[in-house]
Amino acid sequence: MTQPLLYLEDELTRLTLAPHLGASLVEWTLRSTGAPLLRPPAPQALENGLPGKLGCFPLIPWSNRIAQGGFDYPGGWLALDANSPNDPFPIHGSAWQQPWQVIEQNSQEALLQLDSQHPFAYCASLRIRLSGGQLQIAMHVTHTAKQPAWHGLGLHPYFPRTAGTRLQTRANEVWKCDASKLPTELSALPAEWDFQQARTLPDTLVDNGFGGWDGNCLIQQPDLGYELACRASGSPYFLLYCPVGLDFFCIEPVSHPVNAHHLPGRPGLRLLEQGQSVALGFSMQCREL
Repeated sequence: MTQPLLYLEDELTRLTLAPHLGASLVEWTLRSTGAPLLRPPAPQALENGLPGKLGCFPLIPWSNRIAQGGFDYPGGWLALDANSPNDPFPIHGSAWQQPWQVIEQNSQEALLQLDSQHPFAYCASLRIRLSGGQLQIAMHVTHTAKQPAWHGLGLHPYFPRTAGTRLQTRANEVWKCDASKLPTELSALPAEWDFQQARTLPDTLVDNGFGGWDGNCLIQQPDLGYELACRASGSPYFLLYCPVGLDFFCIEPVSHPVNAHHLPGRPGLRLLEQGQSVALGFSMQCREL
């Protein structure tokens, strides 16, 4: 049976949501030209239930990869299985692989909710709103299990990449990675990854976490006729993913580095007791050029 999609629009943009596919954003486009503001969905991605081939999905209750098949928490060892055919590690949490409920909806706003029991009990909500060409996403997660657990949050948007795509953002450190894409050391930014001034994306692979972020970034898309001014809250880190030779890239607002569950001090993670909450916000303001 075909699952229903949600459609929001304001005077400048249109947004399609798939609540049943991990609260994924399917696509976001300019009404005037049809230009994609998020990467267009891959063929058959909806039919095959693939959030990673759509425009964006939430990362709850952790972002990116966790090594060693799980992590320690006050209840002992929490074992986790790999949950993606493309990765040997548990990745991106559990919310993106569960159906969400639609709690509220009108022409410009939707509230989605997930009551999850995996890998521990939590209640998540996403409030998604369009207004004046700005897409606002407010994420809120409450820990509902009796045993405390570590939480982290993030969003995984995919943006179009053309020859003219430029990125401007400020960070002061980056995690170097090994061949398994896990962080090995925190270092200063190499010159080619310094985006304080708007510049085109590197031609070589980038799949790294950046720290010391103020939450702002500007994505310029002159070939597509617009720019996106983005602002994150509750997110002192971002992940930048630039695959070689593909027509998209990702800049992901996240609350913690990759594999933070196994890094000294568990940077960015929050140990939540039952009833305690954590939040993350992200807005993207479209300006036509």
